[in-house]
Amino acid sequence: MRKNPLKESETRKLQVTGGSTYVISLPKRWVTQNGLEKGSSLLVRQEENGTLAILPPELGRMEKTEEAIIRVSQEDRSEAIIRKTVSVYLRGYNIIHIRAKDQKEILSTQRNAIKTFARNMLVGTEIVIDTSTDLKLQVLLSYPELSVPSALRRMSIITASMHKDAITALKNIDYQLAKDVRATDYEVNRFHLYIIRQLKMAIQNPRIITEIGLKKPKDCLGYRLVTKMVERTADHATNIAKNVLLLKKRLNEEFLQTIQEMNKVAISSFETAIESLFIRDFDLADSVIAKANKIVSLEKKALLSSKETGIEEAANLRLVIESVRRIAEYSTDIAEIVLNMTVESVIG
Repeated sequence: MRKNPLKESETRKLQVTGGSTYVISLPKRWVTQNGLEKGSSLLVRQEENGTLAILPPELGRMEKTEEAIIRVSQEDRSEAIIRKTVSVYLRGYNIIHIRAKDQKEILSTQRNAIKTFARNMLVGTEIVIDTSTDLKLQVLLSYPELSVPSALRRMSIITASMHKDAITALKNIDYQLAKDVRATDYEVNRFHLYIIRQLKMAIQNPRIITEIGLKKPKDCLGYRLVTKMVERTADHATNIAKNVLLLKKRLNEEFLQTIQEMNKVAISSFETAIESLFIRDFDLADSVIAKANKIVSLEKKALLSSKETGIEEAANLRLVIESVRRIAEYSTDIAEIVLNMTVESVIG
């Protein structure tokens, strides 16, 4: 098999021109392959390890993504159009143009669904054109304005607050607070979509790694996994709130004390795991795993005390117990990701 000559190492001598400028020649094959000629501009970037990366101009312009056009018919379901819009948003397009097919109008139900979703779920997105045949969405938020770590921190704070409120709603059978928890879930989801968008763009264009608040390209995978786990943790807060709405009477004190203690361990583990990510602390992440293991004995105790309630309510309470346990499990998963991201700090 013929080798790709551009992947083979070549030694080039550093030369001096003009007495103070250092130059090095480029492989002709690479210049030709990228359509370069005398006078072409190149992007020269110093990497974290001290090496230099030389990129053709196309890679330097990758963040200036062209407009995406989504054509819709009146037969298209609003949910399907929204899914297409999300895919385009996550792909990194800054302008999303939704147009009617065959010179017809976009149904008012379709337009309203898209506009509501964009306002509630797509961070930094504004509706700049709104007519019967056209909807134009533009992402106005730039990288430094809301970094990935900042967005994840907000997402994590909201998630922890949701769980605390869900358990309070369970304790007091507070239906309104339970509904508030469910309504707050969209805040977590919108940050989730925003972070995924930023990470996808960084993978496509490594030059923006530092601009989105990360240090190394490999951090993208770690943050992608952690973000998904935080989003699922918030889903379990929503599940607890849903089960509260099905309860008819105040629960016995033994169960309430146990589930509160269980949730305290779970949320503490979650918050510690997230903090270990932000400060990149291997030992702190390692401590989460031991802490989260305490959940097992508390879960057994909660299951036993839940049997003192009616059959229907006992089923709902088991789902609550499972959701709290899953928080601890996700916390352990996050901690293990941090261990993998920071293992260099503990090896010689």
